[in-house]
Amino acid sequence: MVLVAASICGAAFAQGSAEPLWPTTGWQTSSPEEQGMESAVLARLVDFGTTLSLDSLLIARHGRIVLDAYYAPYAADIPHVVNSSTKAVIGTLTALAIKDGLLDGADHRMLDLFADRSIANLDDRKKAVTLQHLLDMTSGIDWKEPLTGRPESVFEMERSPDWVKFILDRPMATAPGDIFNYDSGNPHLLSAIISKVTGMSASDYAKARLFGPLGIGTWNWRQDLQGISTGGYGLALQPRDMAKIGYLYLRHGAWEGKPLVPPDWVERAGHATVTMNLPGEPELRYSNLFWALPKKHVYMAVGYHCQVIMVFSDLDIVTVMTARDFCPFSRMADAIAGAVKSDAVLPPDPAGASLLTDAIRNISSEKRTEVGATPELASAISGKSFNFPANALNLKSFSLTFSEQGARFDQESYARDPAQPPIRSSGPIGLDGLYRKGEITAPGQAARKGNWLNGSTFVIERLIIGAAEEAQKWTLSFDGAKLHLRGKNRDGRDVLIDGALGG
Repeated sequence: MVLVAASICGAAFAQGSAEPLWPTTGWQTSSPEEQGMESAVLARLVDFGTTLSLDSLLIARHGRIVLDAYYAPYAADIPHVVNSSTKAVIGTLTALAIKDGLLDGADHRMLDLFADRSIANLDDRKKAVTLQHLLDMTSGIDWKEPLTGRPESVFEMERSPDWVKFILDRPMATAPGDIFNYDSGNPHLLSAIISKVTGMSASDYAKARLFGPLGIGTWNWRQDLQGISTGGYGLALQPRDMAKIGYLYLRHGAWEGKPLVPPDWVERAGHATVTMNLPGEPELRYSNLFWALPKKHVYMAVGYHCQVIMVFSDLDIVTVMTARDFCPFSRMADAIAGAVKSDAVLPPDPAGASLLTDAIRNISSEKRTEVGATPELASAISGKSFNFPANALNLKSFSLTFSEQGARFDQESYARDPAQPPIRSSGPIGLDGLYRKGEITAPGQAARKGNWLNGSTFVIERLIIGAAEEAQKWTLSFDGAKLHLRGKNRDGRDVLIDGALGG
């Protein structure tokens, strides 16, 4: 949607009204110029987002949204997986549990809250780990999840039957407090602690104490086998609701004029001091499960593939980005700050407004990709099922159906438990270079399009809209009664599997 100018009354807030706006029931909107920002600069930022595979870009200043852009086929009403921005929500819930008197402080020793468990590799270093160490990623627990490499420990945790036990039983690599080491196990322990002291999941506690007060009514949140909300990732929110979390921090933890999160908690996040030791971003700091760029006066919740809630304390700005690829934090922060020209209202800029309107319109429409001619093979294989032995893609059977109405797929996947029946799924496939939306899954809505490369090879692109991942490709090569299918497994590795025409 293209934002239009707000009322003259709204412009007063841009100049520093004593009463902030509260978007509990919905955000108010404004032209960028009314909030001292240039539309033409934001138009260039929207265009730049196409190079980063952005799904959305939202900017609010002085409590009003000045930019609300959605890159097709993503749309505003689809919850978006925020990946590790989930951690910042877990940190906020930890602050609320302390405020509610359910925890006596962040310096509480972690193991005191797991006294009912038998824990392996127990030593004095592990006994010394506090909640603050978990919040700052300085617990010292042995964990391999480099920000520039494969998260091996996460994969191991996902395969374990009890995630909390897996994390608690890990040996110690360093003394707590010695060094930053990115670790999605830390916030999962905090989620388990929140469940223990509140008697409800982190998701339900958030509904009562965070999402409810902020007016957030739509979200999805994964849980482990014990029903604990995943602490390191797994939350999905709509971008406008992500912005509410940033606005809570921008307003020093207050909401509707009343204190919600303690101001000193917000202060620690905004002035993080733990060095993250990232070569590409040496200025990055960390605390309370937030990232910070102190020299730019910016701090943020950050999720894999650029799921970001960015808070500009000095400029009174909250920015939300969701994407399917990585983005440069410092460059984005500079570009957003560069759109700010004044704390007062700027004169209307019809030319700049037109540029911004055109930029948003351009990214809001899905672009067709090239498609090849449909070969005679399509009718020969239509409706026929190919069966696969056990494989790395868990695919049991697959079929394509081509008709005047279009194309569709039907597949069966092996269940993790061999005693359970296969998992069935089906849906449309676009043959005109555009995605066709199908089933709704927990991470988002599945959409597919297909293209014949030649007379015997069909490529399917599958995109989970809102899942923060690039489209996945399956290349299907038909050879008589055989089907050779190439795709990626859950670890992102290329896999080739062979199937045969069913009887």
